[in-house]
Amino acid sequence: MINSKQKNVWLKYCMVASGLALSGCQSTMLFSNNEPVNTKNETTELKLTVIPEEVISRHAEEEIKISEPVKLTPQEQEDLWVRIRQQLSFHVPDVPRVQSQRNWYASHPEYLDRVAKRAEPYLHLIVEELEKRDMPVDLALLPIVESAFDPFAYSHGSASGVWQFIPGTARQYGLDINWWYDGRRDVFAATHAALDYLQALHRYFDGDWMHALAAYNSGEGRVAAAIRKNERLNKPTDFWNLSLPRETRAYVPKLLALAEILANSEEYGVAWYPIENQPKLEVVETPAQIDLALAADMADMPLDLLHQYNSGYNRWATAPNGPHRLLLPNQNADKFKQALDKTEPKDWLSWTRHEVKSGESLLVISKKYNTSVDVIQQVNDISSDIIRAGDHLLVPVATLDIDNYTLSQDQRREDRQDQKRSGKRIEHVVQSGDTLWDLSRAYQVNLRDLARWNSMAPGDYLRPGQELVVWTEAEPSSTIQSSINSIMRNIRYRVRSGDSLARIADKFNVTIRQIEQWNNIQRNRYLQPGQMLKLKVDVTEVSS
Repeated sequence: MINSKQKNVWLKYCMVASGLALSGCQSTMLFSNNEPVNTKNETTELKLTVIPEEVISRHAEEEIKISEPVKLTPQEQEDLWVRIRQQLSFHVPDVPRVQSQRNWYASHPEYLDRVAKRAEPYLHLIVEELEKRDMPVDLALLPIVESAFDPFAYSHGSASGVWQFIPGTARQYGLDINWWYDGRRDVFAATHAALDYLQALHRYFDGDWMHALAAYNSGEGRVAAAIRKNERLNKPTDFWNLSLPRETRAYVPKLLALAEILANSEEYGVAWYPIENQPKLEVVETPAQIDLALAADMADMPLDLLHQYNSGYNRWATAPNGPHRLLLPNQNADKFKQALDKTEPKDWLSWTRHEVKSGESLLVISKKYNTSVDVIQQVNDISSDIIRAGDHLLVPVATLDIDNYTLSQDQRREDRQDQKRSGKRIEHVVQSGDTLWDLSRAYQVNLRDLARWNSMAPGDYLRPGQELVVWTEAEPSSTIQSSINSIMRNIRYRVRSGDSLARIADKFNVTIRQIEQWNNIQRNRYLQPGQMLKLKVDVTEVSS
């Protein structure tokens, strides 16, 4: 029997055969009752070719294949969201906790747009790593829940980066945290560490991803304890029946709600900001420490953008002891690699020769030049902290004025501290034994507010000499009041003709050494009219 597809092919072949039989015949042929009629009363012999059924069948199959749309694999899709959508695997229950989160996301498309734009440089490398490990691609949405894909996100619990690692877990999974570098904010390193951690949690909870995700948020001990409690009470031990902190009870539903919206975008009226299904960044290894401003120049890109993609670096350069790598856009990576080949590592940092003065320590010198004590020790082959007046030290220095490195840790902290808030601004210099908790009590402010004003977490340790900003309506306690003798302000001073460091120091009741430290300059260099200096002064004592 010939099916409809085969019949269509047979008819096409009949038409072709008929056309061939009639070629050369100039008369018009009319058909009546399936019999040809010759309008010129001429007899025409029509020969029809019999087409074997197997030929018709074969061509019908070929036509069916041609007419069917070509199915692309997830990796072949043009849009990265489609690649993720085709591989979503988590079951999403229709429960109130998921519904409420889904409703919020669906009613805030501008938030999803903002997050997607932040995710654009990093999402492809996360998806690739998940696929390589054969992990659920749903997990690529987890940084939306954790940090809204902000590499500089910092929570009240000392968690940092797009994957929101706390220091202890970060170090446990191989992320360094030091003066120069914080691996929690290195998207490349933190992604590998986060997936390692999630895989470990998945094994710990016998393959239950909901338990693993809950533990990623609140710790495996807490989730395991909740499971044991339900077992003792003969209650179900699935995630939805566990007694967990409020944040964790909402955390897993947020991820599932995002997956549900992505899987059914049209139903929920959400148009995801398109992200090309191509790598956006390339990892480029550098053999040694490099100034970020120089690297940006070599890569032909803005310094702020380079630092944004490499947010793990706290200062003006990559870490002396590594990692020695940069994430760069594809078009800039080639230029950077070519520039690296044409230069020597010794040219990747600027250097200054510092003569030690009486009373100076390695710590004082390191702060002056925005570097660390161990770097000065390594460069100068010093094994102890002992230095003598008259010694000469080789010190690495930033290529540009330190204010140009706007995404360094110090600059981000200063920007946060300079934000105007309600109340009176007080600058507190940390004394030995100070804690954020003690200071919040003394100044009668909220502990978390005090930490947030200074880009810190409530449990962070304070260093003597560290400067904190406090905004308060209340009068400080007598203990604190005794240590506050002035109203300090950060000001910008434009150098005038005839100005010298000594004259400016006298005018603002500060020392020349302080001006040098604040501006990373040396007293043997002449000031230029119009040059801007950063000063920290007591505005109640400035001379006219």
